[in-house]
Parts: sequence; structure tokens; C-alpha cells
Amino acid sequence: MQTNRLFLKTSPLRLFFLAAIPGAVSMLASSLYGLFDGIFVGQFLGQTPFAALNLAFPFVVINFALADLIGVGSSALIAIRLGQGEEREANNLFTCACLMIVITGLLTGLALFLGAPALLGMLGAEGELLDLAVRYLRIYTLFSPITTIVFAMDNYLRICGKIKLSMWLNIGMSLLTVALDLLFLTVFRWGIEGAALAACLGMVVSASVAFSCFLTRKLQLKFCRPRFKGWMIRRIVGCGSPNFLNNVAGRITSIVMNAVLLSRGGEEAVSIYGILMYVGEFVQPLLYGVCDSLQPAVGYNWGAGQIGRVKAIERCCFTAGAVISVAAAALVFIIPGPIASLFAEDPSPAFLETASLALRLYGIGFLIRWFSFAAQSYMIAVDRAVAAAVISVTFSLGFPLLLIALLWPLGLNGLWLNFAGSSLLSGLLSAFVLLRFRNVLKARSFEHHPDPDAEPESDSENGPAEAPAPGTKPADDPDSEGKPVDAPAPKIKPVEDPAPEAGSEGDLNPEAGSADDTASGAGPGTPSE
Repeated sequence: MQTNRLFLKTSPLRLFFLAAIPGAVSMLASSLYGLFDGIFVGQFLGQTPFAALNLAFPFVVINFALADLIGVGSSALIAIRLGQGEEREANNLFTCACLMIVITGLLTGLALFLGAPALLGMLGAEGELLDLAVRYLRIYTLFSPITTIVFAMDNYLRICGKIKLSMWLNIGMSLLTVALDLLFLTVFRWGIEGAALAACLGMVVSASVAFSCFLTRKLQLKFCRPRFKGWMIRRIVGCGSPNFLNNVAGRITSIVMNAVLLSRGGEEAVSIYGILMYVGEFVQPLLYGVCDSLQPAVGYNWGAGQIGRVKAIERCCFTAGAVISVAAAALVFIIPGPIASLFAEDPSPAFLETASLALRLYGIGFLIRWFSFAAQSYMIAVDRAVAAAVISVTFSLGFPLLLIALLWPLGLNGLWLNFAGSSLLSGLLSAFVLLRFRNVLKARSFEHHPDPDAEPESDSENGPAEAPAPGTKPADDPDSEGKPVDAPAPKIKPVEDPAPEAGSEGDLNPEAGSADDTASGAGPGTPSE
């Protein structure tokens, strides 16, 4: 299905099932290898390697953060450009973004490889714990130039309408990673390095397959001679900064939390916090998959001026996010003990009791988190980077650090409640942002439909309704089914045709306006193959 037909002509609800459901399955599958990685390390290697993995993993995410910035930022701009019919510019954005991801992956990987001992030592890790954490992190950095592009390729495939291909690639990556994890840990007994190596090899295979799909030049996005421009890099960074700041700020918070937990509760507290993070990493990909999968459709319709469809698609996104989050909270409240047991080998009753309480307190946040997550995704899709960045940074860094201080008297329970408190404050901030954005929606809707008697955009499956042919009644007229009617003869009054004014409909100069000028009024183009 062509991109313009998928995003502009498919009804919002059907588009949700075509794009968001496979997207959620895809992201869940890609996150499962991390979940099983934690389970296998905890069960087969023990508590100290599990604690080392949790100390190192925030830096693993930071290693991917710059690539994610470029991938998400370029995806939003590419979708908008395609909606405006600017396919050449979309191809240039795609090509330049891929080059930027490979270069940043090389640089960040090198920096983290060299700085791993100092960075992890600053957290208070020493002895065996420090050694294991450094070894785990360095495996990831060695593969960084290749593995960091895997999630961006996932976005680009969805933009091209290859949603099921993206889903199957992520499922295949997860199955391969889990199989290699078991092989390296139980047969070869390679220890914590084997766990990291399994994840990296799975991503290398997935990225290589996705990359080869674009080399065939059969997809809508195609590689071209790159033309780097200052405005392009600034816009990519601007659109991708909310996700980047969310990743980096969130991992800074995790680093601070690990340091506090290590000082107040030792390795056991760090391990329990690791369980909370794994549960969060299981739920968040579902939210991310739903919202991120709909971002290209939202951006495409935003660029094409179909504001009614933008709002209808976002309603599906917010509703799905609420359902997922409430279900996750219910699961955590009902069976916290069995969940905690998955990550510990023969846990003590005291450990299970503390972990169960921590999971229930942490799970309160799921009841609220979906709202700010969907709002942030919405702002990214419509190129409102500043609003999205504010939501992102305050949730990931500002509110958690504030609550560490405010809830300090509650001890470890205050740390377990940090996520719930941050979710509540972020939800209130997101509501304020969305209320202010309503004025932007009204102005843009009027910009594309200034006539108050004009037919608004349709949210139907076929997109905007087509005007009836001259001399016929509309198809939905009760007196006729598009049959010709007798039109009264017009009264002809000879007049002298005035010359068209510059910039009016008579001005056919395609260079009359800039790309940004046409962004507000250009209709969707039909991409060529």
C-alpha cells in the first residue's frame, strides 16, 4: 500500500490496527531480549552479575541516545516532507541521517569504551562488581557503529509502509538474541560478556537485513548523494531532542538512583531497583510502539493539512495508552512476588517482601504515565520539539531529582514511589501543554479551511471527501445518486479579465514560495516509486 494512501485514505481506527498494533508487538518483541537477558543473568550468574548489569545498562542506553536523537528527529521530518510531496528532500534527510548515526555511534562507542572504568567507579562500584560492569559495557561499545542504527531503520521501514516487515524483523532479532543468550551462558559459559555479545549480534543481523531492503531501491525512501545543510541538522536535532533528552536524562536519574541505593541499601537494593526497571522496560515499549508507530501518520497528515485526521489518530493513541497502562498496573498489583522471583536465584523471604512492596509502589505510576507519554509523542509528530522536550526532561530528570529530596524521609519507600510522583507531575504539565496547543490546532485548521461553509476534513476510511462532478448532485443527496441535474443558465455579463496578482492562483511559478511557506498550504503529493 502506498504511503499516501495508507496515511491519508485509511480510516483512523483501521490505521490504528494496521500500524499501532504491529508496532506495539514489534517494540515488545525487541524489548523481550532485554527482559530475558536480565532473567538469564540473574538465574544463571547470580546477584552480583545482575547488579553489575544494572549499573552498566544506563550507559548502554546513553550509547544509543545520539543515534535515537537522529533517528526519531529525521523520521518526523521525513514524514512531514512526504506529506507535502517533497520526496527528494525526504530522501536526502534519510541518507544524511543514516550517515550521521554511523558516525555518532563510532564516536560515542569509543568514548564509553575508554571511560567505562572511571564512569562506573564514580558510582561507588569496586572489586568484582566494577570489573563485571566494565566488561559488560565494553562489549556493547565495540559494536556501536552498527547496532545503533537498528532502531532508526525500524522507523524508516514504517514510514515506507513496511509495518509488518518491521514487526517480523524485531521478532526475529529477539528470538535470535534469546537463543544466543542461552547458548553463550549455559553451553559456552562466557559469563556476562556472553549476555552482551548475544544482544549485539542479534541487533547486527536485524540492522543488516533492514539496511539491505533500502539498497534494493524498491522502497519509497532511497539513498541519494547526501547534501548536508545547516537548517536540516538543526531541525533533526530539534525534533529528536525530546527522545534524546528523555533517554539521557532518564539514565542520569538511574545513575543517581543506583548511587543512592548502593549507599542506603547495598547490592540488594540495586537489584530490586533493577527489577523495577525491567518491568518498566516491558511496559514502556508497548506505549512507545503504539505512539511511535502512529507518528509517521500524524506527521504526514499534519504536513498535508488534514487536521481532523490528526486529532482522530491521536485519540486512538491516547486511548490505547490508557488501556495498556491500567492493565500493567493491575498485573503488578496482583502478582508482584512471582515477578520478582523471575530475576533472582533462590531469593530470601525478606528480599521477596521488599521487592513486592517496591513493585506495588512503582506500579502506581503506570496509572498516570500513559498521558504524558502520548502527549510527548504527539508534540514530536507535529514538530513541536520544545514542548516535547520540556515534558521529556522534567519527567526523566527534573521531577525525579526533586522527589528524591522531598521523599528522602521515607527511606527506600520514597525511592520506590519516585516513578509514581514523577508521572503525576508530568501528567499535569502535559495537560497544560495540550490546552495551549488547542489554539495552534484552531489556527492551522482555519489556515487550510478558511471558508466557514467549507466541508471539513472527513475522518472516514477514504479520507477527505471528493467534490461532486459539475452538473451533478452529491452522492449522498437523498433526491439523487449523483445523477445529472438541470442547472439554470448563467447570466453572462461581459467583463474585462484583470491580470492575476503575484502570488495568486494565476501565479504558476513553482519557486514562488519557500519549503516552509508551502508546508502550511501544500496538499499531499503522490510519491513515485
